[in-house]
Amino acid sequence: MSASGESLGRILTVALGLCLVCSVVVSTAAVVLKPAQQANKTLDLKRNILMAAGLLDPSLSVEEQFEQVESRVVDLDQGRFVDDVDASTFDQREAAKDPTRSRAIPGDADPAKLVRREDQALVYLVRDTEGGLDKIILPIRGYGLWSTLYGFMALESDGNTVAGLGFYEHAETPGLGGEVDNPNWKRIWPGKQVFKNDQVAIKVLKGAVPAGSDDKQWQVDGLSGATLTTKGVDNLVRYWMGDQGFKPLLENLRRGEA
Repeated sequence: MSASGESLGRILTVALGLCLVCSVVVSTAAVVLKPAQQANKTLDLKRNILMAAGLLDPSLSVEEQFEQVESRVVDLDQGRFVDDVDASTFDQREAAKDPTRSRAIPGDADPAKLVRREDQALVYLVRDTEGGLDKIILPIRGYGLWSTLYGFMALESDGNTVAGLGFYEHAETPGLGGEVDNPNWKRIWPGKQVFKNDQVAIKVLKGAVPAGSDDKQWQVDGLSGATLTTKGVDNLVRYWMGDQGFKPLLENLRRGEA
């Protein structure tokens, strides 16, 4: 019994020691790799911003191309840029979770199923060679069928014509709602108009835009077999282009008052 007890004790000691060593190795790796992971995440976000605006050139580095992009924090209610918040450290997702920096959205006013809307948002401006506004890139998000879709919508300098749209994070069904990533579908968006008579008119249809439609410049083909994801994209785009989203900013930009 004594020998058996000593053997069991050695086994437990070795197992405990191995667990401790493994936990130290894993923890150390996580700490050491965290800066690299964060850098890769930031780089991927910049790549998606450039892609949404149709500016990504695979032959050039993302960082080099992103030098033409200006990051600004905007007060969503006022539609004006704020200078007392550092755009390089502002976390819009965290702001949306913070009750002191966001507000609850009543259910009947929340088609995108956001629950809360942040008071401030991070937007991106692209300037032309003369310093004039060329493109406006806006963060958008909303619920589809299975997940919240996070992406960017880029507008031309008129604040009305779509330059591009893309989602960088979602968990929609591959081959159905996941077709939001299909380059062919994304190519439909450039040139579409957001507003008509100062109202949000852009709409993602259930099915294809009818041939000869008088409103085709405001209409986008839906995703085949993905009715709920299509509806989700329509809801989130219309929400963020509306009064509770970026419409006040776009109006101020057009007037040169942002």
